[in-house]
Amino acid sequence: MTETETILVLKTDVDTLKGYREGVPKLLEIFRARKIKASFFFSFGPDNSGKAIRRIFRKGFVKKMLRTKAPSTYGFRTLLYGTLLPAPLIVQTEPGVFIRAVEEGHDCGIHCWDHVKWQDLLPRLTEEQIREDFRKSMDLFERYASRKAKSCAAPGWQVTPESLAVQDELGFDYCSDIRGSGYAFRPRMGGRTFKTLQIPTTLPTLDEVYGREDIPGDRIVDFYLDQIQPGLNVHTIHAEMEGRAQGPILEQLLDRCAERGVTFRTLYDVAFDISVRKPLVHVCDVVAGELPGRSGTVAVQKCAREEGTE
Repeated sequence: MTETETILVLKTDVDTLKGYREGVPKLLEIFRARKIKASFFFSFGPDNSGKAIRRIFRKGFVKKMLRTKAPSTYGFRTLLYGTLLPAPLIVQTEPGVFIRAVEEGHDCGIHCWDHVKWQDLLPRLTEEQIREDFRKSMDLFERYASRKAKSCAAPGWQVTPESLAVQDELGFDYCSDIRGSGYAFRPRMGGRTFKTLQIPTTLPTLDEVYGREDIPGDRIVDFYLDQIQPGLNVHTIHAEMEGRAQGPILEQLLDRCAERGVTFRTLYDVAFDISVRKPLVHVCDVVAGELPGRSGTVAVQKCAREEGTE
């Protein structure tokens, strides 16, 4: 990877049973038709999507749900899982979907055990609780992939010093838990510096862009093309959106990127390249920050070199 090369990584989060069953197969077809490899992160445990109603008083949550047409995006059953309907297990219901992604050569890792639990309750979880959820996910990953999981990406870009410490224990090659700039770093949080490489998401997600008054639907692809710059660009997509109704937006974006000579890589490719070149990896603080189009706060990369102090 050179500084003048334009790299686009497609980081694919799988949050729900519907996204897993319907969205992942569609995305695999989209990628196969274009000979693209992506990074997939799977939620392995229960789909408790209905419990996300606890976010109703969070700033911007209702507006986002309406703007992104959440009932049609996720399906009404999904919005009741864990409340009026039992929470179904995701990967165990149909392991073949996960196995297919692995066998087709995609970079696969762990998103979480319980997406809503992590996104909404992480600050209350102890290291032991976090470790146990990782253990359950990693056991299933190894059972179906016949190898150990070597990466993860936190739901909702939520991290704590405790979650970063557990990731260090697990010996991941990389994690992608944070929003930030186009370079990898080692995270510092709560007065502690951690060793696991972080490769941040650099582009806004479709659910942060879709329905915005200043970005008409027929201009979304142009918006993303303007955002993609020389160097590393990491775009988080969701099986529930780009893998279903918004698939045409993704396909158009991929085709226009290919026309412009953009190179598609996986997060594993980026981490491997760093391990071989052994460049100086900056240590960056991880702080809570707000992003346009997203409710609540997320973990954000904050580096001295961004502030001009190095």
